[in-house]
Amino acid sequence: MRLIILAVLQSILLSAGQVWLKLALARMVPFGWSWPFWRSVFLNWQFLFCGLSFAAASGLWMYILKNYPFSVSYPMVSLSYVFGMIAAILVFHENVDLVKWLGVLLIMTGCFLISR
Repeated sequence: MRLIILAVLQSILLSAGQVWLKLALARMVPFGWSWPFWRSVFLNWQFLFCGLSFAAASGLWMYILKNYPFSVSYPMVSLSYVFGMIAAILVFHENVDLVKWLGVLLIMTGCFLISR
């Protein structure tokens, strides 16, 4: 049960990092070796939160890998797909059809079976 809680938290942090990255990239100017580009990178608070989320997710992932079997831990990362789908709806207002929800259900079923 502890692994599931840690895996859910790690997946939420990983998904949050991806959401912050998408939001940050939308605010950045097109890539270039110019001051406006680098200013749009370093003065972008969404990019900062992206890095913090990824750092926290990585730290938690290292703890999980050290303390739990890899064969059980690694499939749990796929929970981030579930949270990514939820973020697509809530943050980016995307339409998610039934087939995608079926895929999410299959991922959640697989995680449940592996964790037993």
